[in-house]
Amino acid sequence: MQPAMMMFSSKYWARRGFSLDSALPEERPAGGGLSLNRSSSGKNEEKKGNKGNGKGESVSEGGKTAVVFSLKNEVGGLVKALRLFQEKHVSMVHIESRKSKRRNSEVEIFVDCDCSKKEFNELIQLLKFQTNIVSLNPPENIWTDEEGKAAFVSLDLDTDKCFAQVSPQSYAPVHSTHILSSTDLDCVPWFPRKISELDKCSQRVLMYGSELDADHPGFKDNVYRQRRKYFVDVAMSYKYGQPIPRVEYTAEEIKTWGVVFRELSKLYPTHACREYLKNFPLLTKYCGYREDNVPQLEDVSVFLKERSGFTVRPVAGYLSPRDFLAGLAYRVFHCTQYIRHGSDPLYTPEPDTCHELLGHVPLLADPKFAQFSQEIGLASLGASDEDVQKLATCYFFTIEFGLCKQEGQLRAYGAGLLSSIGELKHALSDKANVKTFDPKTTCLQECLITTFQEAYFVSESFEEAKEKMRDFAKSINRPFSVYFNPYTQSIEILKDTRSIENVVQDLRSDLNTVCDALSKMNRYLGI
Repeated sequence: MQPAMMMFSSKYWARRGFSLDSALPEERPAGGGLSLNRSSSGKNEEKKGNKGNGKGESVSEGGKTAVVFSLKNEVGGLVKALRLFQEKHVSMVHIESRKSKRRNSEVEIFVDCDCSKKEFNELIQLLKFQTNIVSLNPPENIWTDEEGKAAFVSLDLDTDKCFAQVSPQSYAPVHSTHILSSTDLDCVPWFPRKISELDKCSQRVLMYGSELDADHPGFKDNVYRQRRKYFVDVAMSYKYGQPIPRVEYTAEEIKTWGVVFRELSKLYPTHACREYLKNFPLLTKYCGYREDNVPQLEDVSVFLKERSGFTVRPVAGYLSPRDFLAGLAYRVFHCTQYIRHGSDPLYTPEPDTCHELLGHVPLLADPKFAQFSQEIGLASLGASDEDVQKLATCYFFTIEFGLCKQEGQLRAYGAGLLSSIGELKHALSDKANVKTFDPKTTCLQECLITTFQEAYFVSESFEEAKEKMRDFAKSINRPFSVYFNPYTQSIEILKDTRSIENVVQDLRSDLNTVCDALSKMNRYLGI
């Protein structure tokens, strides 16, 4: 079913900060049950019982609720279903129907009713028996709703879907209203719930920038190693909310940056995607991107914030895929400040600030690319190690080494390509093995660090890649969805009807603004 709220397609949900797997209902096979936790309603039910008879037994109290079920479009079908309401003395306050958007042979019936919990449960059992319902969501959470707002369930013949009430006139399927307890979440890997908790992620460095391998160009250079230690200290001391310390780069560092900047700039007009070429001159104007100047991260962060909502923060070295992707969920990019060794300016065995500033930053300034990056991050929160690795591999072959088609030509948008002269030339040559981007197969490709990739993956656009990643993210086994609140810069766990309802309230406000704008366009512009 295509819900009413999905008329904005996935683009609208994306702008509101939804993760890749939160917009559409999850398909389940027939016979699949719901895992329910009743502890959340136990205290409230106990209070009701004590208040009513002093024995701790639950007393049936009246309340408003609603139900949605589907019927075959045949004579007498609705009458038979509504007769069950009469038999169980369930008062119908409001009823409406519409043609099913899932099956042409069915209609969907919405019934707003007033009854006790006992009566409602008995009604559901009859509906299940007579319509062969495979599963439903009990209304325990409805009856403890402080605001008395109804949430309703879908009784479908073949599928196990639930509906969350927006209004009697517009309802849309979401994941089931099963309430997750703290026990349910204990098995979920930790992830930052607010942006300041990224301080913890940035401290969990797998390998410090000063710890160089024996084959590193700067391994035997003690001066270079001490310089790298300085950058480690700066990054490890940084906390969220602080201005990023400005670095006074040495003449040798500026010279190394200048070589990389100059050589890559020659290739960008014929090798980089149009979004990159659009933003690069702006970085020259506002952030000091020049051959004789290494840009400061603080200036870059301010620029990105105004363009796409992204910011950068210094990092001491390699982070785990989980910690790095968690930053993207908040539109935060962990960025190195050190520069590669000057003995070989065109080679680096690790990401340095040349890679970050020339490869990543220009595209992080593009709103669509920024959204694509954030959604990969959101999908990783609370995911298993296996799923995080799959997401990290997809990230590697898109944001790091991705290709796209523009004006019939291959163009690079991956930062690993846009910061490497040799591989940028190779990836767009006839020698490269180019495949169509498909997350299901791309996530199995081996990532190579010290040599050219054995395969590169091409998308028609960022939007296409994003849609494919959304579909792929549905396979991630996670007992909840997440929503990024841009006002509080925090992650909200969507695990029950109450949490979803709060998000819907925000959407209503946005819809009112859009409707008002359309009305004024019609009134003043005749559009």
